[in-house]
Amino acid sequence: MAKADINVLKKDLLRRMEGAFEVLQKEFGGLRTGRASANLLEPIMVEAYGSTLPLNQVGTIGVPEPRLLTVQVWDKANVKGVERAIREANLGVNPMSEGQLIRVPIPSLTEERRKELAKIAHKYAEEARVHVRNVRRHGMDELKKWEKDHEISEDQHREHSKSVQDMTDSHIKKIDAVLAKKEQEIMQV
Repeated sequence: MAKADINVLKKDLLRRMEGAFEVLQKEFGGLRTGRASANLLEPIMVEAYGSTLPLNQVGTIGVPEPRLLTVQVWDKANVKGVERAIREANLGVNPMSEGQLIRVPIPSLTEERRKELAKIAHKYAEEARVHVRNVRRHGMDELKKWEKDHEISEDQHREHSKSVQDMTDSHIKKIDAVLAKKEQEIMQV
């Protein structure tokens, strides 16, 4: 019984650590670098058809050039709403509409704004690290409880603790690597 529990525990810990990493990547996708990225506009919500919809449900987001995003709005009636939603998202961009196509030029970042974005990236990475460590702590607590209840031996506890720690270390390394890459992207002029 304890063996199956250990495998279930490890799968759960791995799933939760991967989840923290995926959330971090999603947050990084929304951080603006000097280049245009469709991820920048994806979280924007638009008033359309009497409700609030994600931007990608009222139009197609495109990246035709490194410093330009476009939104091809499907229904002409939503063009003004999409334009307003982009403007009100405080992304530091100024959308311009041409019929049903909205062009969103991406201005280059100032040095001050780059440093600000790098700090935000570090904050996101630290939140992900803390989440991974919390998952590790949960796993270690569970292993201690099992040892105390004599479901696993002291040797098994030591062995499984090491594998949980290795899992944690590998995820922390992945987070640090992705942070370094994002920081380089942000600081690139």
